[in-house]
Amino acid sequence: MNKLYLWNILFGVVLALAACAAPAGPHVTSPDTPAPVAASPTPLPATPAPLPTATTMAPSVTPVPVTASDDEIIAYELRAAFDFFWEQANTDPASPGFGLIRDRYPGSTGIASIASVGFGLTALIVGVERGFITREQAYERALGTLQTLERMAVVEGFYYHFVDIKTGQRAWQSEVSSIDTAILLMGVLAAGQYFGGEVQTLATTIYERVDWPWFLDPDRQMFYMAFTPEKGFSGHWDFYAEQLMLYVLAAGSPTHPVNETPYYTFIRHEGRYGAGDPFIHSWFGSLFTYQFSHAWIDFRGLVDRKGVDWHQNSVAASRAHYDFAVTMDAKYTTIGPTAWGLTACDGPNGYEGRYGAPPSGYDNRSNFIDDTVPPAGAIGSIIFTPEESLQAMRYYYSLERLKGRYGFFDAFNLSRDWYATDVIGIDKGISLLMLVNYQDGLIHRVMMTNPVIQTGLAQLGFTPAK
Repeated sequence: MNKLYLWNILFGVVLALAACAAPAGPHVTSPDTPAPVAASPTPLPATPAPLPTATTMAPSVTPVPVTASDDEIIAYELRAAFDFFWEQANTDPASPGFGLIRDRYPGSTGIASIASVGFGLTALIVGVERGFITREQAYERALGTLQTLERMAVVEGFYYHFVDIKTGQRAWQSEVSSIDTAILLMGVLAAGQYFGGEVQTLATTIYERVDWPWFLDPDRQMFYMAFTPEKGFSGHWDFYAEQLMLYVLAAGSPTHPVNETPYYTFIRHEGRYGAGDPFIHSWFGSLFTYQFSHAWIDFRGLVDRKGVDWHQNSVAASRAHYDFAVTMDAKYTTIGPTAWGLTACDGPNGYEGRYGAPPSGYDNRSNFIDDTVPPAGAIGSIIFTPEESLQAMRYYYSLERLKGRYGFFDAFNLSRDWYATDVIGIDKGISLLMLVNYQDGLIHRVMMTNPVIQTGLAQLGFTPAK
């Protein structure tokens, strides 16, 4: 891909094709172990046929020289991502679902995800600090959203993953999700910390009613992934993934706390790519697993009782993704040094939660690759690998077919001449939060003053690195 990019820049040829919108199936925040979880209505696709190589099939959209500066490219994606959360929310003040935010756009009309709401509540802080909206507008939206969340049906304080955006009621027979509730609560606490007043009061109420021990397997001392009224609990957070926030939130609770045992119980399996540094990796090797908790919690300079530095762990993981893409440049049309960061996203055959790079599983065979690359992968790692992430953003910005109303579409695959027509809330969310953290640490500065986060980290045994 890098070779195609350079060749096309020399010739300066532009071919912009319009992407046609099509509805897509729901996003599921993918668990990262083989344990069973509540299934998405859209099943995972079978492994596709072998891909054409770069020598047999050229991309339909020719990259063009990028004339915008890095700051302009960041501003483009940052503002567009914010606009998704601001515009694709239920803004009907008379609706029971006021403030709920779509899981994706334009697909899955009428469906909100609580994780998208968590990112969206945090996005309000960005909107105020970057001058996109007034503080009064943001406060009104935050307050109304928290009032909706307080009224919604919950199970021991935990929320259903997908809900009807108008009613707030459970959609698609979806599961009560521990990790999606955690993402929601990070946004709830962020809004409360930033806005204060009645927003803070409601945020505290919503957080403190969560019964963390109820979602814990007392025998294995691991959090379950999901609960449904029809089948009970399923899956365990038994392997490292994006769930670090879960332990911090549970340990910081003044009403229903869980001690540090589950945090030190999950499997910490180390691997490396090539000659890179070893790191504790997730099951599928999806890059989002090394990013999500870090969007709110600044782990820099902190180590736990076992000496683990999770920030440096994500640096090593992000670097491994980049190194893998460099190595695969000759094999794939899309993947290369300017298009890297494999993570859960839409693909040519639908949403795929297994996209990732090695190390994965126990034998590096658990991740799935079909030459699909999501912009959110590299962008979400910008605080870990700034130079490599900016290099990717320049390339993405040169692809007109990858750009839309809300910034970069979810993914693209040049081998198949395929571009996503949807954006997904959590992918826009991690891009937005990491971009502002890269600029000035905005979300980190807000969240690291929150007493819940400080208490949770202390209870888990985090201390400054020597």
